[in-house]
Amino acid sequence: MNFGALLKNIRIAKELTLRQCCEQLGVDPSNWSKLERGIIPAPKDPAILETWADALDLTGAARQEFIDTAALSRRELPADIASDERVLAALPAFFRAARGSELDDDALKQFVEDVRALHSPKSK
Repeated sequence: MNFGALLKNIRIAKELTLRQCCEQLGVDPSNWSKLERGIIPAPKDPAILETWADALDLTGAARQEFIDTAALSRRELPADIASDERVLAALPAFFRAARGSELDDDALKQFVEDVRALHSPKSK
């Protein structure tokens, strides 16, 4: 799901109209509409995203998905991933395999497990 669709789904799940949501967050409705339609990417400022996540009562996995999807809307890796050299070092192998369609479902699952292991607090 892209950031705009996620943002819209969250707003609707909270039973907020676009204008109500914008008033609550202090955001211009025209810009919010452009965000929801995917015309503009998510804000880059983490403080803004955190404020929005707080206002929308996002916690746990939903909050992380919100932050990650925002980064991807800007065509960036999430900050915690982009700052981990070990994870970055594993990405070229993934890109090669993905481009060559060499990863079947099991190989993709294994890759994800390997990246998670690299990024886990135990491995640092």
